[in-house]
Amino acid sequence: MKSVLVSVVLASGLIVSAPAFAGKELDLATKSGCMACHKVDGKLVGPSFQDISKKYKATDEAKLVERVTKGTAATGGQVWKEINGGAVPMPPNSSVKPDDIKSLVKWILAGAK
Repeated sequence: MKSVLVSVVLASGLIVSAPAFAGKELDLATKSGCMACHKVDGKLVGPSFQDISKKYKATDEAKLVERVTKGTAATGGQVWKEINGGAVPMPPNSSVKPDDIKSLVKWILAGAK
């Protein structure tokens, strides 16, 4: 009986920690300024994180990290929708720590859920 109780407690901890991971990455995206132009599941100025995850494969991680770090204009990426008659490229994110960018990219490539 004790082993069943321990198993239930461990399993419930795993269930609770999965949404916490997503919350952590979403908080990081907000803190890093990503949410000013992106949403998780809908287009804003830039594409949704879920649309980005459909466009790139896990093997594109380094390319996407570079694109987020340097911006789309410097890396040959697409520009976003037109605003006031001009297209908007994603700006460089040089103030975001490289490890944070890597975490965000991994979250996005995993489906941003």
